[in-house]
Amino acid sequence: MDKSYLIKQLKELSDGSGMEIPEDTISKVISFSRFKVYSKGEMITRTGDRADSAGFVISGVIRSYYVDNEGNDITQYFAAEGNWCVDSGMVGFGEMQANWEAVEDSTVMLFDVKDMKELIYGDERLKSLWIEALEGGMRYKIYRENGFLVENATDRYIAFRKRYPMLAERVPLRHIATYLGITPESLSRIRSSMRESFS
Repeated sequence: MDKSYLIKQLKELSDGSGMEIPEDTISKVISFSRFKVYSKGEMITRTGDRADSAGFVISGVIRSYYVDNEGNDITQYFAAEGNWCVDSGMVGFGEMQANWEAVEDSTVMLFDVKDMKELIYGDERLKSLWIEALEGGMRYKIYRENGFLVENATDRYIAFRKRYPMLAERVPLRHIATYLGITPESLSRIRSSMRESFS
C-alpha cells in the first residue's frame, strides 16, 4: 500500500473516532507495522497464541470469541474500522485470551506490542489517548456485565443496535446471538416481534 494513502486513511479513522492523532505519529506507527488482508472466516489468532502483536482494523469486521467446555462458540467483541483487535498483549497478557477471526474480508494493521507501548509512553498526547482507550474498555466491560444482569434479551438486542448500528447488517445473526447470550432462534423471534411492532 502507498504510505501517503495509508496515512490519509488512518488519519480519517483517527479523526472519526475522536482521537485526532497527528500525521507524523501515524507515520511512525506505519514504520513498524505490517498490513495483512484476511478473508472472511479466516483465523487471525487463537487462544493461547503469543500476544506480542496487536492490531487495528483498517477495513472490515473482526470478532473475538471463546469456545466453552461444551464446544459452544461465544462471541465476546466485534471490532470494525477504527477499532483495536487481537489486543491481549496491549493490556499485559503474554498469551491471547480469545480467538479472533475475520467476519468480512478485512485489512488489519498489525504491530509489535513492545514498539507501540514505547511510542505511547514516550508521548504525552498518546499516553492520554491510551488512558481514554483503557477507560472506554472498562466502560464497555461494565456495560456488557450490566446488560446480562439487568436486561432481558430484547433490551440487550436494542442496546446492541444502538451501540453498533452498522454491524447489525454486516454480522451473521448467529454471532450476534452468542454475543447477546441467546440462541439464533430466539434472536429471530425478537427481530420478528420488533418488525411487527413497527409495522
